[in-house]
Parts: sequence; C-alpha cells; structure tokens
Amino acid sequence: MSDFDDEEYESFDLDGPSSDSRSRAAAPAGPVVDDDDDDDEDEDDLEDAADDEIDFVMAAYREDGQLLVQALNKDLANDLEELIVQLRRLPGDAGAMGFVSLVEEVFVLVRVRGQHVQVLLNDAAAAADWPIAHDVADLLDEDIPDPDEDSEPMGDLGIVADLGMSDFDM
Repeated sequence: MSDFDDEEYESFDLDGPSSDSRSRAAAPAGPVVDDDDDDDEDEDDLEDAADDEIDFVMAAYREDGQLLVQALNKDLANDLEELIVQLRRLPGDAGAMGFVSLVEEVFVLVRVRGQHVQVLLNDAAAAADWPIAHDVADLLDEDIPDPDEDSEPMGDLGIVADLGMSDFDM
C-alpha cells in the first residue's frame, strides 16, 4: 500500500461528526425530514402469523394434464408478493393457484398465469389483522374496512369461473 496518500484519506466516522471541516460541510443544516410516506409502515406493522395459526399453504397446478398439489413453506402465509413469486416458478400448463388458510377463518386464494395475478380474500376485515390479507388489500388498492362492519370478500369472485365455479357460487 505504498501508493496511499494521507491527504486523500477520508474517514468513515460512524460515531458522530468529526472535527474535520470536510465532514461539517457535508452535514445537513437542519433535521432530516422523511417525506416519503410509502416506506413508513409504523401503522401497518402486523404480527406475522405463527406456525400454529397457519392451517396450510398449498399450490395446485396442471402439468401434462395431471393435477398436482404440493405444500409450500409456511413463511409464505405472511408474504403475498413472495407467494406470487413461488407460484410463478411452478411449471403449470395454465399457471398455478395458491391457497392460504389461517386460524380456520381467513382464506386467501391466489391465481397466477404469467404476469396476470388474481386474488380473493374471504374476509376483507382480516386485512386489519393478518399481513397476507393486508397485502391483498394493498394489491387491489382497496381500503381496509372497519372490523365492526359485516364481513365481505375482497378481490375477484370470478377467480375460478373458468373451472366451473361462478362468482355467485363463490
């Protein structure tokens, strides 16, 4: 390291401001204000579903005309985006469907066909309590209803209409 020049050295002082004039000039004049509300999720911090609260996380798809069903990692019950990524990886002829059940009351159905994603949440009020249900509301750009209101599904009721179950039946 013979080419090292002390005048080119710039310290990464992690403990606080330095007495060096270069660091004082680069420091902001006032307090730093975070105007980006997209990353502020303080109000949206929901507790992940625990293992005993997750009934199942499964995927179903057809390959060469054969219906295949497989269990997925339970961690996917807390992350809709990652569930969609995993469903896209499956070799289904016409995409794949994901099923998540929590505490025998909350059910999320996800259908992925290429870039096309459909979701259905059986109880919109669950979006206030469960991360994956909240993710469904975010994906659909829906408001989370008051938990005291009557429970209604959120999402595409015709998600499996092409398989013989109409939105009315759902």
